[in-house]
Amino acid sequence: MKISALAPLALLAVSVSGLAIAAPVTTAPRSAHDRLFAFFHASDEQNLKDHPQSAIYRGDLRYANQLGDNFSDAAGERDYRQALKELAQARAYNRRGLDATDNLALDVFIQQREIDARGSTPAMRALTTVRPMNHFYSFYSGYADFASGQGAAPFNTLADYDSNIARHKQVAAQIDTAIAQFRKGMKTGVVQPKLVVRNMVDQLDLILKDGPDNSVFMGPLKKFPAGISAADQARVTAETKAVVAGGIFPAYTRLRDFLRGDYLPVARDSVGLSGMPGGDKLYAYMIEANTTLPLTADYVHNLGLSEVARITAGMDAIRVKTGFKGDLHQFFAFLNSDPRFTPGSRDDMRDRFVAIGKRVDVGIPALFSTIPKSPLAIRPVPPYREKTDAAGSYEQGTPDGARPGTFYYNAYDLPARFTWGFETLYLHEAIPGHHFQISLAQENAELPNFMRFGGNTAFVEGWALYSETLWPDLHMETDPYQRFGGLNDEMLRAMRLVVDTGIHAKGWTRDQAIKYMRDNSSMSLTDATAEVERYIAIPGQALGYKLGQLTFLRLKAKARADLGSRFDIRKFHAQCLDTGALPLPILEKKIDAWIAGGGK
Repeated sequence: MKISALAPLALLAVSVSGLAIAAPVTTAPRSAHDRLFAFFHASDEQNLKDHPQSAIYRGDLRYANQLGDNFSDAAGERDYRQALKELAQARAYNRRGLDATDNLALDVFIQQREIDARGSTPAMRALTTVRPMNHFYSFYSGYADFASGQGAAPFNTLADYDSNIARHKQVAAQIDTAIAQFRKGMKTGVVQPKLVVRNMVDQLDLILKDGPDNSVFMGPLKKFPAGISAADQARVTAETKAVVAGGIFPAYTRLRDFLRGDYLPVARDSVGLSGMPGGDKLYAYMIEANTTLPLTADYVHNLGLSEVARITAGMDAIRVKTGFKGDLHQFFAFLNSDPRFTPGSRDDMRDRFVAIGKRVDVGIPALFSTIPKSPLAIRPVPPYREKTDAAGSYEQGTPDGARPGTFYYNAYDLPARFTWGFETLYLHEAIPGHHFQISLAQENAELPNFMRFGGNTAFVEGWALYSETLWPDLHMETDPYQRFGGLNDEMLRAMRLVVDTGIHAKGWTRDQAIKYMRDNSSMSLTDATAEVERYIAIPGQALGYKLGQLTFLRLKAKARADLGSRFDIRKFHAQCLDTGALPLPILEKKIDAWIAGGGK
C-alpha cells in the first residue's frame, strides 16, 4: 500500500500559437485510501506542532527551535479537544473503498483516540496534570538527555546549535509552569508520594552538582562538527554557557528547592494510587491504557500469581540441572554472590553485550524476513540517571538511520549486575526486541505516522518480552545459568502483575513489594528497590509486558496449530511487525484474518 502525494490544483503552461497560456489542471478524484491518509496526516501535523520535541525524535527539524507547551492547563484542554474532535471524525468516517489495511489503521486510530480522550478529561487531568513529573518520567531529566549531545537533539550544523540555544531559553518557563501545577495539587491533596519526591530531589542534585560549565548541557560544545567557523564556535559556546548558567541552572535549582522545601512536607506517605483522592479511578484507567484490554486489578493480580507459580517451577528445574544442592532460595543467594557472575568492569560489561549481539545476529535470518536499516548503538546509562534506572533500556533512532537506536545498559552498583542475565536483557532491549519492533515500524513509510511512531505499552513491551522466548531459535541461553537469567527476567514481568496491582489497588507498602520480589526471584536489593519505586512512580505501565507477551505466544500457538505445515515463523513475525504497535484486540483480529487466508 503506497502513500500518495496529494497534489494541489496546479497550473500548467501550454503553448497555443506561440503564446504561453496558463491552463487549469484539476487533479483526479482522490481515492478512499488517499482521503483517509490525508486525515491521518493532518492529525499528525497538528500533533507535531503541539509537541515539537516529538518531531525532533523522528529527525523532523521544522520545529527544532521550540519546546512547545508541556504542562499548562491550556495545553491539557487543547489536547482533550483535539482528541474529541478527531475521535468524532474517525467514528463517522465512510469506510467504503478502504482495503483491509486501511480499515485496520482506522480501527487503531479510533481506539487510541478513545483512550486519549478518556485520559484527558477535566476530571482525569485533575489527577494527572497536577503531578507533572516523577523520578522515572520527568522533563528535567529527559531534557538533560535530549540536549546532551548523545540524545535525540542533533548537533550536525550551526542551525542545530542555534536551535539548541533557543530551546534552552524556554526551559525556565517549562519548569515554572510545572511548579505551578504541583502547587495546585498541594491544594487538592493530589500529590506525589514522599518517596518519589525524594528521588526527584536526588536526581536534580546530581544534575546540578558539577555546576553549569561542567554539566551535561556542555556536551555538544566538546566537539563541533566540521564546517562551523571558529567565530561561530566562540559565539555558540558563549551563548550556550550564558543560558545554561543564567536560565537552566536557576530553574532546575528552583524546582529542586521547591520540591524539597515546599512539596515534600505535604507529599503523601502512601505509595499507591489507592491512597490518593481519585486514585482508584485513575488506576482503572491506567490498566486499560497500558494493556489495551478492559481488565480489573483483581484479574491481573491473580494472573500474576499463577504465572509466578509456573515460572518458579522452571527455576527449580534449572537449579536441579546445575547440580546445586541447596534449595531455590539458596540458589538465588549463590547466583547473587559468586564472583564468576559479576562483570569485571564497566568496559567488560559493554564488551559482553557486544559479543552477545554478534551471536544473535547469526540466527536472525531464520526468524525474520525484514531487518531494520537503523544500526544499533550500545551505551551505558548516563551517571545522573543510573541509580534509579532499570537494568537496561532502549531509545529509538531516526527512520533514516542517521541516529542509531541505542541500547542502554546500567552499570550502577556493578557488583549487583550479574552476567547470567545479560543474554535475555539484550534480546529484550536490543535485537530482536525493541530495536526491531520500533525501527521496522518507523522505517515503514507506507504506514500513517501515528502507526509508525506511536504505539502502546502492551504491544511494544509485550513484543520485547516475547523476543526473550526466541532464545532456542537464536541459539542463546545454552548455558543453564543464562537460561535461568531468562526465567528470572520472565519472573520479573510476572511479579509486576502482582506487585503493581498490590501497590495501587491492595494497599501494599514499598517494603512489602520489595520483599515479595526478592522472595520470588534472585533480584538484588538494588534492582528490586529500583523496580518497586518505578511502579510507584508510573502506575500500570509495568502490566503491559506480561499481558502482551502472553498474547503473542497464544497467537503464535494458534497459528501453528491451525496452519500446520503452512506455518512460517518469518511470515508470522512479519504480520506482527509490519503495521506498527497495534492494540492487542486489533492484533488478534489481524492474525485471525491472516490464518483464515492460509498464512500467506
